Amino acid sequence: MNEHKIINDPVFGFIKIRRGILYDVVSHPLFQRLNRISQLGLTCVVYPGARHTRFQHSLGAFHLMSEAVKSLREKGVYIFDSEAEAVQAAILMHDIGHGPFSHVLEHTLMNNVSHEDISLLMMEQINRDLRGELNLAISIFKDEYPNKIFHQLISSQLDMDRLDYLRRDSFFTGVTEGNIGSARIIKMLNVADDRLVIDAKGIYSIENYLTSRRLMYWQVYLHKTTVGYEKILVNALMRAKWLVRQGRRPFATPALAYFLEHDVDAQWFAEHEEALRMYAELDDSDIWSAMKVWRHDDDLILSTLATDLLDRRLFKVEVTEEPPTEEYLNNIRQQIAQSMGIAEDDTRYLMSLTEIGKDMYNPEDDSIGILYKDGTVKDIAEASEILNVQLLSKKIRKYYLCYQRF
Repeated sequence: MNEHKIINDPVFGFIKIRRGILYDVVSHPLFQRLNRISQLGLTCVVYPGARHTRFQHSLGAFHLMSEAVKSLREKGVYIFDSEAEAVQAAILMHDIGHGPFSHVLEHTLMNNVSHEDISLLMMEQINRDLRGELNLAISIFKDEYPNKIFHQLISSQLDMDRLDYLRRDSFFTGVTEGNIGSARIIKMLNVADDRLVIDAKGIYSIENYLTSRRLMYWQVYLHKTTVGYEKILVNALMRAKWLVRQGRRPFATPALAYFLEHDVDAQWFAEHEEALRMYAELDDSDIWSAMKVWRHDDDLILSTLATDLLDRRLFKVEVTEEPPTEEYLNNIRQQIAQSMGIAEDDTRYLMSLTEIGKDMYNPEDDSIGILYKDGTVKDIAEASEILNVQLLSKKIRKYYLCYQRF
């Protein structure tokens, strides 16, 4: 019997998945659900090719993890087979708790529940279904395992999650600047003092990786059109939630209705066992089907927002270094209220102001150790000749004002 399943991936070519625990995870309904959740949310409004899924990304991160384990073993790092399998299972499941359109809905349909929390609940569910085979994988994911390098491979500056999504998102958006040398970085991985480091000859790949990441954030993840489009979705859901509170019942699939009708937070998840089941039912199609019906709703605000989303009628987005004045905001409120014939208070669904910050390099989080032949380790900021740390550490803050055109 064939020991491996082989999947052809457009980014990395053939990915092998061993039969047994790893293949059981991929076959599990909670993992298969990731096929119905897009990796980049609504980014396809700017980059039409960006329609790849969380499922593809999870398999890609798994492939890179397999390569990393192989590379570290070749350098003499001792890794038990059980550890290798566990860290591969953990990276497969690292994003399993994502909801529709990724991060957009974490603060809209729920409060104070992160996708990491839900990922853990789902992992525990899969672990029960697989009779405890994932205990080690879960302890690595939670950073409770004594050997810290495994958790670092899943979540750190050099984790396989980032290496895959930068490479994959660059491939599908066509933004070639993001195309990092993931294979080279993995070949340069090493361990010193129980932490992941990079061999000194890989320093240029790391400089390229940090620069690419910055470009991808401003060109793709925080692109002003995408941010504006996401606000339309958030506001439509907020309006639907408000209508439910008024006793109106806008159309929704059972899973979406559950989250519109209840104030779901971490405590709610802990006390209501059906919450996780309902969440697992939610994917992108619940949202799109709601929008198609809401377009015809009697509520002018809900139908306007749904039509905006379906017909790509984008909010106007103004990006500034300083926050706009209250007077300026009031002026826009009045103009929207007048042009649509609605109360000024209701314009809050048709405009939003967000402060977005992204540090290119945060010394606390982003320290990447560079390992020299003599065994010394220097931080990338110190070791690099081209990365100007003062410049890199500069916090960038931008204000995004998004509103319905009038």
